[in-house]
Amino acid sequence: MKMRDRKTFLRRFTRDCQNVYEPAEDSELLLECALKEVRKSDSVLEVGTGSGFVSYFLQERCSFLLATDINPHAARCARSFGIECVITDLARGIKKRFDLILFNPPYLRLEDWERRGDWLEKAIDGGKDGVEVTVRFLEEIADNLSENGRIIIISSSTTFDSLRDYLSRSKYEWEIVGKKKLFFEELYALKLRLKL
Repeated sequence: MKMRDRKTFLRRFTRDCQNVYEPAEDSELLLECALKEVRKSDSVLEVGTGSGFVSYFLQERCSFLLATDINPHAARCARSFGIECVITDLARGIKKRFDLILFNPPYLRLEDWERRGDWLEKAIDGGKDGVEVTVRFLEEIADNLSENGRIIIISSSTTFDSLRDYLSRSKYEWEIVGKKKLFFEELYALKLRLKL
């Protein structure tokens, strides 16, 4: 992938996509790990695609790619980059099974005074303990995994303990497959599979 391609994507995003989460370090980490994981034969689902940044660079590296987002502005933005995107909450209503499922969930714990009730809040507010949305995703998404399906999700050191507590008693086995250190937190990419 050429750096120029990323710059072109971000320039178009800035010009054409309002009310949509801007690709950031967590988007980059998800993309890096997805590129290492994806196989040409994979059917891929990106949940909460936002701008479509990750899907845009994966769509020619797999056999099939579908994206979702609850934000209609995000779906429109992703479609403008040629990505098939469904407006839905997580993956509700999607019956297909996928080999690789990607999710950069909202993982911040917003205080009441920080809430604005807009689309960008939905992209960053992880709910209770910062993991409420991630846990709901993991509870619901198992039916969309193929027999040997893999999930890659992003987590933050600020909420990772709560997520690890959930995972320790969940139906998933998991490992950390990527990290990115920022000045105020560390980001983790987790690869999950259903326990046998």
